[in-house]
Amino acid sequence: MTNIPETGRTPRVQVRLVVIQILVVSLLATLGGRLWYLQIREGDTYAKEASGNHVQQVVQPAVRGSILDARGVPIADNETRLVVSASRTDLMKMKDDGETVLTKLAGVLGMTPKEVQDKVRLCDAETPQPCWNGSPYQPIPITDEATPKQALQIRERAEDFPGITAEPQAVRRYPAPGDANTAQVLGYLSPVTDEEIQQAQDSDSPYLRSDQVGRSGLERQYDKQLRGKAGVTRYEVDNLGRVMGEAENDPGRPGDNLVTSIDARVQRIAEYELNEAMKAARKEHDRNTGTNYKADSGALVVMEAKTGRVVAMASNPSYDPNAWVGGISAKDYTRLTGKESNYPLLNRAIQGQSAPGSIFKVIPTAAAIQAGYSFEGPYECSSSYSVGSQVFKNFESKGYGPISLGRALEVSCDTVFYRLSHEEWKKDGGTKPKKNANDWFYKTAHEFGLGEETGIDLPNEVTGRVPDRQWKLDYWQANKDAWCKSGKKDGDYAEKIAYENCLEGNRLRAGDSVNYSIGQGDTLVTPIQMATIYAALANGGTLYNPTVGKAVISADGKNVREIQPEAHGKLPMSQKTLQAVDGALEGVVTRGSAAWRFQDWPQDEIALHAKTGTAEVYGKQTTSWFATYTEDYSIVMTISQGGTGSGASAPAVRKVYNALYGVSEDGKIDKRKALLPEPQKDLPKIGSDGSIDAPKVDEYPSPEDRKKAAEASAQPVVFHAPAPTTAYPDALAATANTPSGGNRDARRRSARHGDSRRRRIPA
Repeated sequence: MTNIPETGRTPRVQVRLVVIQILVVSLLATLGGRLWYLQIREGDTYAKEASGNHVQQVVQPAVRGSILDARGVPIADNETRLVVSASRTDLMKMKDDGETVLTKLAGVLGMTPKEVQDKVRLCDAETPQPCWNGSPYQPIPITDEATPKQALQIRERAEDFPGITAEPQAVRRYPAPGDANTAQVLGYLSPVTDEEIQQAQDSDSPYLRSDQVGRSGLERQYDKQLRGKAGVTRYEVDNLGRVMGEAENDPGRPGDNLVTSIDARVQRIAEYELNEAMKAARKEHDRNTGTNYKADSGALVVMEAKTGRVVAMASNPSYDPNAWVGGISAKDYTRLTGKESNYPLLNRAIQGQSAPGSIFKVIPTAAAIQAGYSFEGPYECSSSYSVGSQVFKNFESKGYGPISLGRALEVSCDTVFYRLSHEEWKKDGGTKPKKNANDWFYKTAHEFGLGEETGIDLPNEVTGRVPDRQWKLDYWQANKDAWCKSGKKDGDYAEKIAYENCLEGNRLRAGDSVNYSIGQGDTLVTPIQMATIYAALANGGTLYNPTVGKAVISADGKNVREIQPEAHGKLPMSQKTLQAVDGALEGVVTRGSAAWRFQDWPQDEIALHAKTGTAEVYGKQTTSWFATYTEDYSIVMTISQGGTGSGASAPAVRKVYNALYGVSEDGKIDKRKALLPEPQKDLPKIGSDGSIDAPKVDEYPSPEDRKKAAEASAQPVVFHAPAPTTAYPDALAATANTPSGGNRDARRRSARHGDSRRRRIPA
């Protein structure tokens, strides 16, 4: 045989073998490296995750604590309801994203398919309510008002409703005992969001995906205490999901109960009388605008004078907080957040701010004393006061001659305060202030606590505003460009104001100081601020942080943590000045601008002090204010676009006092009818079983019954003056029909030009 050489083949085979060997070695090296990474470097992590795959946890939600009034009556608690929920995760696994199931569910629940589908969609910046703002991985409640029949249909036909559950659950309830709504004080709940879970995961109070959290009011302020701790039981399961045993059990803890200083009986009366006063104001004619008063919003605060505790806090318009339970409907959400309903979610007692008018005058009175002026004066109460070419007229152009500061408070003489404030403005350098200007009238307002939060234990309190030199400068810098762009020297009123502000809006002008002295101009206060100040006048000068929470008590009643009153300052007044102001404010009730509303008040037995106020707001009708105090309580009420202080607010405040002390319209005291002749001191008792020793709600008379009783014994509410009394007849006649802060028509005219400019922005 002839041998055929293998030239050219052997090298190729060898190359292939080498390549294969390299590939095999590389694969082995890669697998070895990966094995080392998984088993050695990341072994503990993956072992833990693998273990987790065999552990399932069951969450037992904590029962949220109740919110109680001062006597133990629940104003927020829980009730068991049949809740129908949908698992969005299960629905998204279906071909039509669960649309068929949700349509069937709507038929059972008596809802439209769109209503049900809207409930399970996720909220984002472009999705309107209703939508789900909680975790997409937790059951989404469709309704908490399912009937037993509806729940039975869903559970018996489980194959038709995959991902749908119908279970009894504890649901938040706002019972409104005796029709005491208390909505803005209580707030409401909504599901926790993923962002909130992330933020709280390392805190001492982490959220679970099933949690509901407070969004406003007490529900938000005391959320941590009310929420409690959910119980979590972890079970070991095999790959088929069969339970092998219990791995761990973290017991839950029910939420604590919050006892408040709110008295539901007084709260109901405050809400009722505020609403009735607003309805009455809308029937009265405003001669300045030629229309009836709009009385579009209002607030009323009842505060313990010696502690700062809030006994009642009414805000109008209001709403039903139960609308949020189980998810809010589109209709309700639009109503609660829309302009047409005037934003009822706002708590006007702590978030409504406006010029205070003459109830502010206690502050320039104190400022004058600090500046070295005598309380006794005398000071000329002329019919008008000139600032440059502008004339600021007194109330009804009435002059009282030389009077004291006390008398100026009683008859609300504007020109006394105009003159004092203007003199101090000139001493400080006017529009070219001295380096160390005293600015007593502004400094004193800050010392009274204005321009700052009071520290009340409710979220989102606003600060109001003291329009001092620094504020003027900051405001000018923020708005200068817009003013310069829109202002015209020869334009309309608003354009002229913008033009002047562009040139010198940073200067504190003479007209600013004059307007400020009577609580006008750019000054803004809140009802809670003024209630705090008038409470301090009653208690000897201590400015307390207002509080609604009184104590936090555990569910079994064993642990009690009282919330003690705390002060944030003292009034800048000596005891001598305080007593003098106290006497003047009593004179307002007995012989001054509020006397016609309190002719039969038992002043010798229950000394009442007050100040009326009627504030102008540019572009709106006048704001009614009435600030008062007794030895026990401070009550402040305001009605936006409601008219005068004595005309609109004073009658309602008197009726609240009547209820507190048991005073009839003819001035007789019946202690048996007194709701709260002195503040509630004792805390309600909570048993070890969670039972609460509280009076029955049916002890509260209904508003209708009270109205009938009042109509049977009360004089009709009128807005015209009674016949003058023999004590200071001129003052009483002058103050009966007209606002107590000076000649409104004259001041309105003066606002249109010159150095006496009034507010340029709406309050």
